[in-house]
Amino acid sequence: MSRQQFELYYQPQVNSTGRIVGAEVLLRWQHPVHGMILPDDFIPIAEETGLIIPIGLQVMKSVCRQLKIWGNGPLKDNLHLSVNISACQFQQEDFVKKIINVFESVDINPARITLEITESMVLGNISETIKKMQALKKKGIKFAMDDFGTGHSSLSSLKKLPLDQIKIDQSFIHDIPENNDAAVIVQTIIAMGNNLGMEVIAEGVETTAQKDFLIQHQCVNFQGYLFGNPMPVNEFERVFKEQDFKW
Repeated sequence: MSRQQFELYYQPQVNSTGRIVGAEVLLRWQHPVHGMILPDDFIPIAEETGLIIPIGLQVMKSVCRQLKIWGNGPLKDNLHLSVNISACQFQQEDFVKKIINVFESVDINPARITLEITESMVLGNISETIKKMQALKKKGIKFAMDDFGTGHSSLSSLKKLPLDQIKIDQSFIHDIPENNDAAVIVQTIIAMGNNLGMEVIAEGVETTAQKDFLIQHQCVNFQGYLFGNPMPVNEFERVFKEQDFKW
């Protein structure tokens, strides 16, 4: 952290018209000896040591600063960014205060941020989870349930959460449209999200056939290699400027 070796990468999120509407922010470690280190190799250690808390706060500050920069441009002032929140961060008593302080210090519109949480990290204490989510939603921040469909929660618990978006896990997307069981699960998640008034986004979209299947079943937001890998900010800006996805 002190040597500023962490770098933010951006994976485009695209709507059914083929336009980039946002990005998920992903962390990379540019090590001077070992090169690029992916999150799976260092995030578990960061969580185990508690360093994920200052790292997560640094990420949030960097994301807000980037939105501030984009807010001064004619093309990027409506982009939304999604940021993953770890269980360690979310469970901190002062989590809400820290997040609000970041937004106020950078002075951006919180409605341009979506915090991604997982089922396992929020369902241990539903009442406290809802309290924190509602406090941040009052400021305009949105919430997404990441990796939806892979957890062990009940729908009765999930429906209590003030979610704005659910992200269909890529393990289901990978097998559509060929695998009937996966297709049924995906259709069910889409229908449930739409009926509950939540935005649904499919992760891990890699083929045109997958994209076409999702559009056919009223999922209109996508993320995956079909639209772009996670990329540094300068490359993301280039892709945004030159975007020309062929449907």
